[in-house]
Amino acid sequence: MMFSTTMLAPAAVGVHYGDGEVDAFLSGFCITLLGGLILWLPVRRVRRDLRLRDGFLVVVLFWAVLSLFGAVPLYLADAPAMSFTDAVFESVSGLTTTGATVLTGLDTLPHAVLFWRQLMQWLGGMGIIVLAVAVLPMLGVGGMQLFRAETPGPIKNNKLTPRIRETAKAMWLIYVGLTAACVGAYWLAGMQPFDAVAHAFSTVATAGFSTHDLSMGHFDSALIETIAVVFMFLGALNFALHFAAWRSASVMPYGRDPEFSAFCLLVLLATSVSALFLFVSGTYSDPEAALIKSIFQVMSIGTTTGFTTADYSVWPSFLPMMLLLGSFVGGCAASTAGGIKVVRFTLLLKQGLREVNRLVHPSAEMPIKLGGRLIPSQVSQAVWGFFSVYVGLYIVMFLSMLALGMDELTAFSAVAACLNNLGPGLGEVASNMAAVPDAGKWILCLAMLLGRLEIFTLLVVLTPAFWRR
Repeated sequence: MMFSTTMLAPAAVGVHYGDGEVDAFLSGFCITLLGGLILWLPVRRVRRDLRLRDGFLVVVLFWAVLSLFGAVPLYLADAPAMSFTDAVFESVSGLTTTGATVLTGLDTLPHAVLFWRQLMQWLGGMGIIVLAVAVLPMLGVGGMQLFRAETPGPIKNNKLTPRIRETAKAMWLIYVGLTAACVGAYWLAGMQPFDAVAHAFSTVATAGFSTHDLSMGHFDSALIETIAVVFMFLGALNFALHFAAWRSASVMPYGRDPEFSAFCLLVLLATSVSALFLFVSGTYSDPEAALIKSIFQVMSIGTTTGFTTADYSVWPSFLPMMLLLGSFVGGCAASTAGGIKVVRFTLLLKQGLREVNRLVHPSAEMPIKLGGRLIPSQVSQAVWGFFSVYVGLYIVMFLSMLALGMDELTAFSAVAACLNNLGPGLGEVASNMAAVPDAGKWILCLAMLLGRLEIFTLLVVLTPAFWRR
């Protein structure tokens, strides 16, 4: 019922600009409100704390059900004319902050539709922050127990307590504050107010939808690109760090965080390699241009935002694949970015090096530490489990896309772009996903949900053990 009210915003935008599709959003509002009312009325007097098992179910249903209802106005709209599959794909992509689209001709679409796509990403980004900072540490998903110490407010293992509201409120204030700052910066840099708000929504959410077919390249402004880089970077950082920095009025929490340091190092290395190769290969004759394009694309792909200022898919040699593979790492845990997350890759690397050293010193005790903290064995096991399931699911979906007749590069990049919540891929899906068959779009919808819900959150609900008393 609360979600239904968000559809009034694009309806108001449609009235303001007078270019249509107001009725589609008003109808979507009524359908969603009525659906919520039917579900709420029978249990309106029930008051009970959620247990962990309830938490898994609520998280999964939040994205699955709201994605279906978010597709309603898109399906009802005359422009663009979308099939049910395409409407659901666009809605799932928005709420999971993936940014993959089946639409073309964005510059001519009604403002109401454009605004709804951007708003869904912003709402999804807020949901992800609350999920990652307040809920996943309690559920123990994929090694996220690491962040119990950093999560604002006390945590209990047996149930999801009302103190989550305090955490959610703190994250909400930070998220809104970053968005407002991004809107102001874009506007001062020369964007029209509508574009400034729309792109701020997708920048802070590291989501990637744009109101123009050329994405950020439409504005052809180095200042706007710089602003986007800054806020993509901030969106890809652990929001618990933002909270700690805000509470202490100091940047020291960032400096003490090993994941932050590792993320900065990865971005620096990828940017240096890209800029050097683009200049040496003659793709850009000006070193400054090569550096600017590299910084933007590395930050955009590395944070799984998916904005573009240049068609990186046609860059020479290994660069497109290097950037795509970088999206598997993604941003920091408890951020709006997708991917496996930097902290998990750091732990995987440390564990791999430990096993090599054990071959030399088989009897030695070699605990794994991160930032001076001893990592419990159950966290290490959870990280390895997460990684193995992530890779296994990727292979299954990749083979499924090949079975539908897609070529290897397109299938590989489409699954990577959706599982990592990136958006643009390579090959036939470099600009949009319109070429993917309907069955493939449903597979990619599942990939987007799996990536956004950290794999285990969705898989556990599908197991028979979850439903046994």
